[in-house]
Amino acid sequence: MSNSVATEIAKRAATAARAVANLTTAEKNAVLQKMADAIRSHRDEILAVNEKDMEAGRDKQLSEAMLDRLQLNPERIEGMATAIEEIIELQDPVGERMPFNERPNGIKVEKMRIPLGVICMIYEARPNVTADAGALCFKSGNAVILRCGREAIESSKAIAAALHQALRESDLPEDVITVVPTPDRELLMDLMQQDQYVDLVIPRGGEGLIHFVSDNSKIPVIQHYKGVCHLYVDKAADQDKALAILLNGKTQRTGVCNALEGLLVHQAIAAEFMPKVAQALAEKHVKIHSDKASADYFDKPDVIADDAFGEEYLALEIAVRTVPDFAGAIDHIHQFGSGHTEVIVTEDEARAQRFIREVDSAVTMWNASSRFSDGGQLGLGAEIGISTSKLHAYGPMGLQALTTEKFVVTGTGQTRD
Repeated sequence: MSNSVATEIAKRAATAARAVANLTTAEKNAVLQKMADAIRSHRDEILAVNEKDMEAGRDKQLSEAMLDRLQLNPERIEGMATAIEEIIELQDPVGERMPFNERPNGIKVEKMRIPLGVICMIYEARPNVTADAGALCFKSGNAVILRCGREAIESSKAIAAALHQALRESDLPEDVITVVPTPDRELLMDLMQQDQYVDLVIPRGGEGLIHFVSDNSKIPVIQHYKGVCHLYVDKAADQDKALAILLNGKTQRTGVCNALEGLLVHQAIAAEFMPKVAQALAEKHVKIHSDKASADYFDKPDVIADDAFGEEYLALEIAVRTVPDFAGAIDHIHQFGSGHTEVIVTEDEARAQRFIREVDSAVTMWNASSRFSDGGQLGLGAEIGISTSKLHAYGPMGLQALTTEKFVVTGTGQTRD
């Protein structure tokens, strides 16, 4: 693939972005409803194509976590359509004006939210990202270029075909939502050089992908390297709550970035609580990696060194550690956490608030499962990604994170001396 192909894709997307940026909220919502309807009406075609992607994935011996991300079923397709409808209900940030100040000379200064322009999404085996990102970028007034991995390319094309139907019916260019037709690495490299037309790159996938994009893109990149999420069970915890939150965070769905990968237990309750943990996790067939202090509570755990924590398992595996006190839990999280999501279970409000203040993480939770660290669960609608860097977004990214601000100055004829 030549550079001219990437340039043409980016240039056409930039032109399309101007068309969507000028739509009213009502017009965008009407198109989004057509997109949701089209996803449902194309369900059988999408499922048939996805099964071919799944067969190819099994032949390539993809991990169970990757296959889980790749697989679609009627419920997940309905979830994509429902997520689009939830975006319809969200407030449109584009055009919002925020008073800034009024100067002594009488000019009024405001800030107004505007679209970023063109977003490039780079992702691996997540075909649902095609619908989520397409709808979120559209509602926020942006065009999007979607480059998925070869594992999900055909499923993504099938989903995009449904979205394109809605765009055509609305007299809008299909380039508003572009699926790059090939996972060719050279074309990806060229796309990441199109800083004249593309405003932001958002990679979603494994740590290797994020590093590759960050190292090679001339365009600003939203980074999220991995999700090493911890649950700290404090000495003042309600142990029934803690056990339920642990099981939900670790076993409800393992191949996602908000699944729990580490359990920290205050030593004051370890003798009482750890046997409950051992029984519950054994029933769910969870493999235990533990420090020496916790090993005796489990049946044949993998005892690991103090510097071997911080793995993202994305499987029925978890690292368990007994910590001497609250400070020990904080120190562990700062050393091994990934800035994604950290959870405390405690009935001591002061300690919970201290945890919230001191833990450097995009999302902190008190007495709630890490699985709520998700754009939809937090009221953002379908998320376009999760940022664990701090510029310009931090945490799950919804509509507002896909906009920026410009100054609007209103005067009555003032001139500067």
